[in-house]
Amino acid sequence: MILLSAITGSRGLRLGLQALAGVLVVVLVAAGAWAWYRSQESRGLAALVEATALVQRAEAPEASAEARAKAITALEAVVTQYPRLAAISQAAYQLGNLKYLAGQYNQARVAYELAVAKSSPGSIRTLAALGVGYTWEAEKNYANAAGAYEGALKGLGAKDFLYEEALMADARAQELSGKPDIALDMYQRLLRDLPDSRHADDLRSRIASLRGRATR
Repeated sequence: MILLSAITGSRGLRLGLQALAGVLVVVLVAAGAWAWYRSQESRGLAALVEATALVQRAEAPEASAEARAKAITALEAVVTQYPRLAAISQAAYQLGNLKYLAGQYNQARVAYELAVAKSSPGSIRTLAALGVGYTWEAEKNYANAAGAYEGALKGLGAKDFLYEEALMADARAQELSGKPDIALDMYQRLLRDLPDSRHADDLRSRIASLRGRATR
């Protein structure tokens, strides 16, 4: 009985030690993963800060093509090397802006779409969605541009930042894509929502023009 008790106790002790070892392994792996993540996040942020400094130089009026190329390369490195960076949406958005300025509309669109996918609702997502629309508009694909602008408008109200720009862009794209009735409704809606808009005179002019075309 004593021997059986010793064996049973020993087996229970071994199982207990094994379970404890398993827990320790999980804790160590989790700690290592967290340390790696924090290390990657720190390096990624440092790289983004350096890239942003290059972006500011590239966006200056007297900036050279070489300066823009350096900023693009730096941002591409951030996006590629640190895909889980918390600020990846900002990096992708800045990259989209530079690609757009360089006339590389398809590549700009890819960057903007990444920014939309990686950002939570807010200004960056809306700006990036508008950027997608601008790339389509630059390529004279007004139907796709209107779709992108409608995406940017989702969840925005008259008092929200960028509501006016998004709605005007959508109306413009609708007009250019051959849908003047939809454009007219949008311009009228914008004037109702924001009667004191700095674009009020332009809106009234566009409304009058579209109404005139409708009566011909």
